[in-house]
Amino acid sequence: MGIVSQRAAENDRLAEKLEQLHEESPDKGYRRLNDDLRHDCGIHVNDKRVLRICRVRDIRSTVKYNNRGCTRQEKNPQYLAENLLDRQFYAAKPNEKWLTDVTEFKWYEGSEIHKLYLSAILDLCDWRIVSYVLSERNDNPLVFKTFDKAVKANPDAHPLLHSDRGFQYTNRTFHHKLVQAGMTQSMSRVAHCIDNGPMGGFWGILKRKRYYGRRFTSKHELVQMIQQDRTYLPQYAERKASKSLKKQQTECPDTLRNQQVMCSSHTTSSKKHRKLRFSMLFCCKNAEKGVGQNVGQLPDPHRDPHTELNCTQENGHEILTHGPVRRTRI
Repeated sequence: MGIVSQRAAENDRLAEKLEQLHEESPDKGYRRLNDDLRHDCGIHVNDKRVLRICRVRDIRSTVKYNNRGCTRQEKNPQYLAENLLDRQFYAAKPNEKWLTDVTEFKWYEGSEIHKLYLSAILDLCDWRIVSYVLSERNDNPLVFKTFDKAVKANPDAHPLLHSDRGFQYTNRTFHHKLVQAGMTQSMSRVAHCIDNGPMGGFWGILKRKRYYGRRFTSKHELVQMIQQDRTYLPQYAERKASKSLKKQQTECPDTLRNQQVMCSSHTTSSKKHRKLRFSMLFCCKNAEKGVGQNVGQLPDPHRDPHTELNCTQENGHEILTHGPVRRTRI
């Protein structure tokens, strides 16, 4: 073993101190860590030196940083698809629109850094994970296995599948798989990551909830963290889907009918006429029961005294009009 220089020995001691401070406050970047060194430890060094050490030891803030990501574009893509999704992130039913992407995790064995890649397909209808695969290699088989699992679990599904322009998704073999499954392929535009925004948002939620601020020292621990996250549990997906469906079915036909009557009476949104619409609706409902049929005689301080409310029937619906008072000769 060669003799370690004094400068290298000092850097090692600084690195250990920086790792200790970062473990206590993982949200701090290199500037704030240097402030802690200066004020709490009495160590005065340059910001750039702290930055170099942090880069070597992979010490960075978990709040926000320039994430290089794991997406690698192919220099000569075999197949490119148009952006058919066009940021239309709403899906009316399951298996109508799928998003897919690959994200990267790290775990540490001493000073050695290991990587784990997660490939997943997300359904835009209820944000459930259709399928996912973990691998230590970011390659074509990772994406192909994810797609094969999704097709096997949903053999009758023919959704629009959207992705970025990573090398796996521009592979002609992957395109043939989509064609054989009866699916349509869509890709984000170059330098427009928001085209696949919900998928990136899903990764952000998962990592901020489970990953950032922790240091995993084994692959088993990292895999267990991902698999135990409730986002991937089938019962959670079913519960979330049933909740959304129940919310859609809570609309009562009478409520919808009342909304149509109110909208057909007046289109203005002023406070005065909102009160007037409520009065008209109340009068029509009472008229069906034989109560208060003389609509024009109801007192209303906000109504013009020279006008009245008329309620008539047409095609089974109440038509409310606001016109001049009709006077009857005696």
